[in-house]
Amino acid sequence: MKSLRRSHTSTSSANSSSTSLPSSASASSSSSTTSTSPPSSSSSWIHLRSVLFVANPSSPSSVTSSDRSRRKSPWSRRKRKRPLTPHQWRSLFTPEGKLRDGGVGFLKRVRSRGVDPCIRAQVWLFLLGVYDLNSTREEREAVKTQKRKEYEKLQRRCKMLLKRGDGSTDDLEEEADEQYVRFMDDYKTTKQIINQDVVSAVNTDSSDTDSCEDDDEDVQLLPSDVYSNNSEENNTSLFGEIQVEVTVHEDFSTWQRIIRLDALRADSDWATYSSSSTTITETKARGLAESVALKDYDHLETCRLHHAARLVSILEAYALYDPEIGYCQGMSDLLSPILAVISEDHEAFWSFVGFMKKARHNFRLDEAGIQRQLRIVSKIIKSKDSQLYKHLENLQAEDCSFVYRMVLVMFRRELSFEQTLCLWEVMWADQAAIRAGVGKSPWSRIRQQAPPTDDLLLYAIAALVLRRKLIIQRYSSMDEIVEECNSMAGQLDVWKLLDDAHHLVVTLHDKIETLSSRSLSV
Repeated sequence: MKSLRRSHTSTSSANSSSTSLPSSASASSSSSTTSTSPPSSSSSWIHLRSVLFVANPSSPSSVTSSDRSRRKSPWSRRKRKRPLTPHQWRSLFTPEGKLRDGGVGFLKRVRSRGVDPCIRAQVWLFLLGVYDLNSTREEREAVKTQKRKEYEKLQRRCKMLLKRGDGSTDDLEEEADEQYVRFMDDYKTTKQIINQDVVSAVNTDSSDTDSCEDDDEDVQLLPSDVYSNNSEENNTSLFGEIQVEVTVHEDFSTWQRIIRLDALRADSDWATYSSSSTTITETKARGLAESVALKDYDHLETCRLHHAARLVSILEAYALYDPEIGYCQGMSDLLSPILAVISEDHEAFWSFVGFMKKARHNFRLDEAGIQRQLRIVSKIIKSKDSQLYKHLENLQAEDCSFVYRMVLVMFRRELSFEQTLCLWEVMWADQAAIRAGVGKSPWSRIRQQAPPTDDLLLYAIAALVLRRKLIIQRYSSMDEIVEECNSMAGQLDVWKLLDDAHHLVVTLHDKIETLSSRSLSV
């Protein structure tokens, strides 16, 4: 179970920790009229934040959780609608190319139904913060040009370090001051976006290198252990850790080796979803592979070789962009789907940066982010089913470490490829809404249903475990639970999983938030 943890090793994914399995949300404390989710096992996945906005406009704001739990989620079989279509997507823009209503209608549609595959590449750039929700067509063109140049500069630095594989750093010292300033600017911007509960201005996210005038303010942290409250201590620690390439050179060399191993072993289930995979020539694929010094790739077919080379190129650039995290096993699992959907490398890179603003805490060396999330899963299970929780305690499994892999790579290995994309889109739409400060006005009614939460993934994981209650209670060891979790891969239904998660959010969200706040204050 340690193999997927933050360690610079290249163990295979088969050794990574197992997934969690929701058991049926059995006897609950809510009223008997509460509608439970379908019996089939739900797919587990990422902390898909909020859940729904099927709010009744006429309902009062002081709706109880018992009343809320009677309502169907937007992901129930009866409520679920078709994905956002190309025609609907185009209709969301004004003649100037700006999303109507600040993108509120757009985010609502994506959260409740997902996105048609043929427009994913366009939609994801908005969901992941590459483009501002309030940007015009002209502004996006300017951002695109800027982002391409920044990515190309990172690529040049990667190639420079690759050529310096002998460990020499003479040429790197000349750029030390300039590169440190850039690293600090990038880090501070990322820190502000991750830690703010609600960012009122969406354009804070549009550029990852914008300077932040309020960096020294005491930012309200989300309930995650991503950063210390002491910003001065963080900056001092960061300074010592990322003294440009001169001091991270050794780490970068390690990252380079692991990235190449993981890229060559990447699965190929994305291939049928990549529109450009069939058009890649062998000459182009081999040329790209040689440009990133990829070796021992003769066993790979053309499309997989091209994909592996892109993985290397973008993951190395990210390791330089965020040297505090660098590269860890599991990050390639998160990048692969993005590469399958977005063909332009610079757009794929900045989309991955947007994704990692929330996911990066999963790959911290101290595992504080992972442990926080496992504790929340444990609290949800304990609050919903004390009998199951007691059984886990008897097995010394109450820390829910058996769902470690689900948390780390956000159900990437438990769900089918297509369902993974659906899950991530729901999560990203909710995150984009919170970043944009969309929590009042039209969205205020969401709280009468399922309050927006950064931890939707965790509710989905808990729902999966609860649904497997009868199976888990037959086991007498943690290893058996881990094996059961691993056996669920490819057998889950993402919409049932979300439906189950919705039920838990509407009945337990406020209680879990209170418990988490208390534990943070202790």
